Amino acid sequence: MSGDRIRGAFAGLAVGDAAGWPAARHRAALHAPWSRRLHRELDAFAEEHEVTTLPVPFALNQPTAPLAVGPSDDAEWLAWTALTIDRPRAEAFRELPREGIRARISVATALDNLAKGVEPPASGHDNPHHFDDAAAVRAVAFGVLGRDPTQDAQVTNAYDGVLGARAMAAAVTEAVRSGSAAGAVEAALAVLPEDTAIGHNARAALAVTRKAGDPFAAVPALDAALLDHVYSYGVGAAQTVPVALALAESAGGELARAVPAAACLAALADSAPALTGALTGACRGLEAIPEGWIASSRTLAGCCLPDLAGLDLMELSEGIA
Repeated sequence: MSGDRIRGAFAGLAVGDAAGWPAARHRAALHAPWSRRLHRELDAFAEEHEVTTLPVPFALNQPTAPLAVGPSDDAEWLAWTALTIDRPRAEAFRELPREGIRARISVATALDNLAKGVEPPASGHDNPHHFDDAAAVRAVAFGVLGRDPTQDAQVTNAYDGVLGARAMAAAVTEAVRSGSAAGAVEAALAVLPEDTAIGHNARAALAVTRKAGDPFAAVPALDAALLDHVYSYGVGAAQTVPVALALAESAGGELARAVPAAACLAALADSAPALTGALTGACRGLEAIPEGWIASSRTLAGCCLPDLAGLDLMELSEGIA
């Protein structure tokens, strides 16, 4: 059964990635730059003329396939991590081509640091986005194998960014082992000190969802408890990882209940649904994920890591399982 749960963790992350609204924006990078420029112009037009009809990613005379429901950045970085997991982590990052790669700010800065000779943990510490969840996404690959993601996380992150990776890996490891969402949450809390932002938020998020009793019912209270809507990027590990833990537990490990709720938190939709999907997929396994979602989410588009275009994530996870 653990093999099915390993596959479920990979598929769940891809499904959650695809369910968040930013996936279409990421995948639109496969289109010509003029289409994204036109999108920005239409957005500015709506603002200038007080029009409430907002533009969405569009193809016009280009192929529409990139804008179909499918995974984007999180699934591609998970796949890359799985493919390079046995390599020294700084070396693996250093060998990434600097051109054509799309990544979180923490990763982009770390690549610059490595190119300058700045080694981890300084490459992740001396980093304006040391707190983001890039390493937490990659930690799913370590979690399914029961490995410590710290060395990988320290390449790109520090403090809450590293703690988020450790928490995700611990939770995924326990979910794959036992199938228990409650057990996965306890494993994550064990590595999240209460006096850290991510540790405080994880416990606050769990209190909210336990009181609400249902993932969807908890969405407004989670928004009020965790999101101040002050900062311009919603990928802080101190918010996205706690939301994933709380919704996974509230749903009893059921992806179809947890991921839609995570996607409703629009400010966190770039990664919270993916992290939630990874946890719930690891709890219930591949067989519990709707077949249509698996079919739409298994093939990588290469919108962030072009060399991975066409890679079948399910085949990759099958090899690991």
